[in-house]
Amino acid sequence: MNGGQGDGGMSEKTYRRVLTIAGSDSGGGAGIQADLKTFAANGCYGMSVITALTAQNTQGVAGIHPVPVEFVERQLDAVLGDIGADAVKIGMLYSAELIAAVAGKLRAYGVQRVVVDPVMVAQSGDKLLQDDAVEALKRHLFPLAEIITPNLPEAAVLLGREVAGAADMESAAADLLQWGCRHVLVKGGHLDGDGSEDVLVSAGSPGAERFGDERIQTRNTHGTGCTLSSAIAAHLAKGEGVTEAVGHAKEYIRRAIRAGADYRIGHGHGPVHHFWPFWE
Repeated sequence: MNGGQGDGGMSEKTYRRVLTIAGSDSGGGAGIQADLKTFAANGCYGMSVITALTAQNTQGVAGIHPVPVEFVERQLDAVLGDIGADAVKIGMLYSAELIAAVAGKLRAYGVQRVVVDPVMVAQSGDKLLQDDAVEALKRHLFPLAEIITPNLPEAAVLLGREVAGAADMESAAADLLQWGCRHVLVKGGHLDGDGSEDVLVSAGSPGAERFGDERIQTRNTHGTGCTLSSAIAAHLAKGEGVTEAVGHAKEYIRRAIRAGADYRIGHGHGPVHHFWPFWE
C-alpha cells in the first residue's frame, strides 16, 4: 500500500491499483478472473473492464459474446475517471474498433505502465481475435505499451513469419519493437524439451535478457499467459523496473504452476494455483 496525507494531516492509506481490460472466463482459470486473482495474490487492488463474455471451461470455448464498444468505453471512464490505475494489463480485445477505442481512452487519461498480452488463440485452439485486429494492435496499442508478452505463435502472427524455436526468439523480440513498445517478452512455453526460456528485449539496450524455467509436467496450464502478464503489471504498479517485474512475475507463475500441478478440476486443462502463497 501507499501512504498519504489526508485532511488535518492524518495519514491515509491507498492501494497499488491495477486494471485489467480483458475477456471473462466463466471457468475461472484465465481472462479477467485469473487477472484479478493474480493482482490480489501479488498485493494489489484489482479492477476490471470486461470486453467479452466467454462460455468457457477447461476443455474449450463454447461461445463468445462481445461487449459493445460503447459500454467498454463507459467502464473505462468509470474506473479511470474515479479510481485511476498504477498499471494496466490488456488481454482479449476482439476487434479493431475495440482496440482503437481502448487506446483512445488510455491516451485521454494518460495511463502509464501498460502491459499488452496479445491474446489471439485460447489454449484449446479456439480463435479469440478477428483477423483485422492484428494490425490495429500494432498501430494503436503497441506504441502505448511498456511491455508486450507474445508467445511463439502470437509472435509469428504479428511478424508474418515463422518463429519456430529458441534461436528465433531474440530476433523476433527485437523486430517487434518496431511498433513502438518499449520492451518485448517472447515466451517460450511452446518450445520442445525439458525446459523453456523467455527472452526480454528492450528498446535502446543491446542484447537480450533470458529467463529460464524447468518444464513442470502437468495438464493444469490454463491461463498461464494471462497470469504472467498480470503479475508483471502488479509488480510494475509497485514501482519496479521491467526486468525486476518480469523476474518476480516469472517466480510467481513458476510456483503457481508447481503448486497446482496435482489438482484435478474439470476434464481438460485446469488452472494454475493463483493463491499458492496463502493456501493449498
